This record gives sequence, structure tokens and C-alpha cells, in this order.
Amino acid sequence: MITLYPLLFENNFHPTIWGGNRIKPMKGLATDAEPIGESWECSAVPGNESVVANGVLAGKTLNELVNEYGELLLGKTVFQMYGKTFPLLIKFIDAAKDLSIQVHPDNDMAQKYHNSFGKTEMWYIMDAEPGAKLYSGLKSPISVYEYNKRIEDGSICEVLASHDVKAGDTFFIPAGRIHAICGGILLAEIQQSSDLTYRIFDYNRPGLDGKMRELHTELAAEAINYKVFNDYRGHYERRINKPICIAECEYFTVKLLETTRAFHRKLYKYDSFVSYMCLEGTCTITLRSWEKFNKKDEPCVKQITLTKGNSCLIPAGIADFDVTPHNQQGITRLLETYINNRDYN
Repeated sequence: MITLYPLLFENNFHPTIWGGNRIKPMKGLATDAEPIGESWECSAVPGNESVVANGVLAGKTLNELVNEYGELLLGKTVFQMYGKTFPLLIKFIDAAKDLSIQVHPDNDMAQKYHNSFGKTEMWYIMDAEPGAKLYSGLKSPISVYEYNKRIEDGSICEVLASHDVKAGDTFFIPAGRIHAICGGILLAEIQQSSDLTYRIFDYNRPGLDGKMRELHTELAAEAINYKVFNDYRGHYERRINKPICIAECEYFTVKLLETTRAFHRKLYKYDSFVSYMCLEGTCTITLRSWEKFNKKDEPCVKQITLTKGNSCLIPAGIADFDVTPHNQQGITRLLETYINNRDYN
């Protein structure tokens, strides 16, 4: 087998009716009139798989690598939990217009109806226009009967908790929580590897094909957690040059790294792959342990450059590396994601 190394992926853009024009320029690419709603940075969803862009594995899909390398890529514990299935889907989302009011099923419901993972996710707000908001959770209790009546008369938003947002805000969206990103928001999303969405209300607008998009009223009614919470926001203390946990559950751990200097990350203890999304600045990621995995007759990518709006995947077997920001006068901002097998097993 070819030695693994930090993996960069080809662009994987998804046009949507609510998308904007910020993702391509963020990546240093020319924009066009097509509304890009999502960039799937790291995906093993069939039909939308990430394709390696660097090194000797260029052209391979993420699923091909999982099948070939197993626990060396995923981590031994992750491999035992998920087998040859990459468990996360990582995205950038640009909402120029409101997304549909929606909910995602949990693992049990997703397995029952779709033979799939459920969908728990988190959001990190990268940018928000003045007055931008999103919906997360219920602000007052409702019954299934009231839910159905409000779907019929289009008043469902009246019982949803609305949140004004700004850059740096975070939201954890467990399966079962009603939610929607509204217009004017650019964010990073970490979620279980699932493309299951139950649309509840879509503002009576047509899709890109000119037809009304399907609603999933009955499935959504079954999926919704009708419990009302006092607070739906994430809370963390911002610190420079120190990783800060901004979301953690059994499916993923996400840390915010805002740095002005080089730092070392040795993450073998988590026994998991590691993903980085570059939200601001440019940095170099350099392997420390590459030599013990490298065969003498085989080329190895021991260093990559990660630019704003792009992401990489570091296999579990080589999760010992240095991150060096290029502009040490400003902030380099990264999201680090892995599965914390120490605390949830």
C-alpha cells in the first residue's frame, strides 16, 4: 500500500435555490452566476464522494481509501465502530436566502426508514450580514396537532426560537431539533455522514427545476423533539494560541484554533482521523512521524499548505504534526474535528 499523508480534496460544489456567491471567492476561485449553497469538503456520501487532489493517491475517492486502509485512515476504534464507512460529512454553507424549516432523524429512525445514519450537526458562523438570524429549537411547547395546523396555515415560524447571529457564534443541532439557516449567513458545518433532511416548510417556493420541493410533514412530525430548552446557543471563551472545544458529542469533537504562531498537535490518544477547515489565513501542516510510515522506494507528502476556504484530512496513523501559520501578524483560524473515543466509549 502507498503511504498515507495529509489529504486535500477536489472542489465539490452544490448549487441550491438559496445559495450565494461567496464560497468560490473564499477559495480564491472566480465566481459566476450559479448560486452555490454548499461546498462538501470531506464527504463519503455515495454519489457525492470527495476525491483526493494531491499526491500519488490523487483521483481516489474517500470511500476507496477507507476500503483500502481501514483503521490506518479512520483509527482502530473508529473502524471498530463504523467499519468501512466514513462517519462524518464536513461542509461550508453560504445562505443568500432562507433555507427550508427542517429537521433530521436520529440514528434509530434513520436506520428504520432509510438504512442510514441519523444527522446530528453543529454550526460555526463565519460571517453574518447585519440583521441575519437563524432558527434553532422551539420557543414554546406545541403538540403534534398544533404542528400540523401550523404547517397547513404556514405559521410554523411563529413557534420557533429565532437567534440573531454574528461571526464566531456556534450552534449544536442534535437530531430532532427543528432548525433553519436564514439568508446572509456563511458557516462551517460538521455533521454525521447523512444527507437526510425532512422539509417542514419551504415558503411555497419552487426548486431549481421550477417545481415545488417535496415536504416531509409526517416523517418530520415523528422525528421532532418537542422539548423546549432555555438556551440553544453554544458558549465558549475565545483564546488565542490555544485550542478551544466548541462542540462535543459521541459523533464528533470540534475545536477552534486561532493562532499567530506555530504549534504541535499529537492526537494519537483519540485514535481518530483529524479534519481541518481553514476559515482565515494560510498555514502549513508538516508531519512529524512520516518517516516511520514511509517506505524508501515510495514518495511521501509530508507537508501541505492549507489556504482559506479549503480543508484537509489527516489519517489517524499519522496524527502527529506541526501547524505553522504563514502570516504571524494576523490570525490564522482553523476548525479541528475528530472523534473523541476516550470519553464516549
